[in-house]
Amino acid sequence: MRTLKVALLGCGVVGTDVARIMTTHAADLAARIGAPVELAGVAVRRANRPRPGIPEHLITTDATELVKRDDIDVVIEVIGGIEPARGLILTAFDNGASVVSANKALLAADGAALHAAAGRAGVDLYYEAAVAGAIPLIRPLRESLAGDKVNRVLGIVNGTTNFILDKMDSTGAGYSEALEEATALGYAEADPTADVEGFDAAAKAAILAGIAFHTRVTADDVFREGITEVTAGDIASAKAMGCVVKLLAICERSADGVSVTARVHPAMIPLTHPLANVRGAYNAVFVEADAAGQLMFYGPGAGGAPTASAVLGDLVAVCRNKLAGSTGPGESAYAQLTVNPMDDVVTRYHVSLDVADKAGVLAQVATVFAEHGVSIDTVRQQGREGDASLVVVTHRATDAALSATVAALRTHDQVRGVASIMRVEGE
Repeated sequence: MRTLKVALLGCGVVGTDVARIMTTHAADLAARIGAPVELAGVAVRRANRPRPGIPEHLITTDATELVKRDDIDVVIEVIGGIEPARGLILTAFDNGASVVSANKALLAADGAALHAAAGRAGVDLYYEAAVAGAIPLIRPLRESLAGDKVNRVLGIVNGTTNFILDKMDSTGAGYSEALEEATALGYAEADPTADVEGFDAAAKAAILAGIAFHTRVTADDVFREGITEVTAGDIASAKAMGCVVKLLAICERSADGVSVTARVHPAMIPLTHPLANVRGAYNAVFVEADAAGQLMFYGPGAGGAPTASAVLGDLVAVCRNKLAGSTGPGESAYAQLTVNPMDDVVTRYHVSLDVADKAGVLAQVATVFAEHGVSIDTVRQQGREGDASLVVVTHRATDAALSATVAALRTHDQVRGVASIMRVEGE
């Protein structure tokens, strides 16, 4: 049986662990695949950095030449970003190599074209590691639940933001303090924008929605709102309601089944919901399907070893397909459902207002909500030296209706300001 050769693109935190596990578990991998698998080359930006455990002769700075080699069976891409990753993956396909990728940004932006290129070349494109690290999620959605109808995917898919929000909840820290601790512990990058502004979670939501609903969904289709505006006051308000604040990725099929929505934003969820107990940098995802009911996937969503575990799971599957002369499942976009904008999304809202502390203000505010078709569930008012804090929790309403309500409140002569607006989920 011939040895299957693998090219590794990128040797950072994840790439280093991929190479390490391939070396230390070589015999087990060979037994599981049915043939030896060998690391044939590692493409890096800078060749002179020390990489313990990786033979120097495998290191190259010419990634294009590596993926063009006619003896390469599988390319593992853990570079990240759009280019040069996209060009290298397409080159690998052109040269008959299957690809295992952890590149959520690229897949969310250009997954359809990549799947099409893999299909034309008769090779595999696998990407379990692109969403939720070590948690098996992509394969269950596109294989285990292929015979079911998925209606909703709801979860925490970014460990950095979950760590920050958990610290704010458990210690009373403000956003900046919690971010500083996350950075010191290595959970947040030096530039945390992709995490805290929701870009990372939005890319993952696009991938999950596309697979779950058999419809092409890109990152541009996903409504995105990060956690930078979440305050200690929001956390305290959530506690008063018996809730916690989480950054959620939510992908839903409409009740009539003809459209879907995908969104990422902070939300209050009840303490009784299982996602409320997901602490630290962990991830968890709920999947709701017609026949299977509710399923929950939980585990470490990032880090070198957990992500490498998902990469190597894909490697085993792709190598088995190579030996069998077959390919695994490709893109399934037959449903072609409409992706609705955020304005059409129906949910509950928590709205905190600063108002004049006068008789009749509550009635005036309630009238504004009613005029825009938004009914009120509960109201909490607290006076303070001429002004008052008014917290309104609505029944379910569209985002468009709530936005119109808030716009009207901002111009109301008894409303000093809108302190915060947050969605309420998980009920």
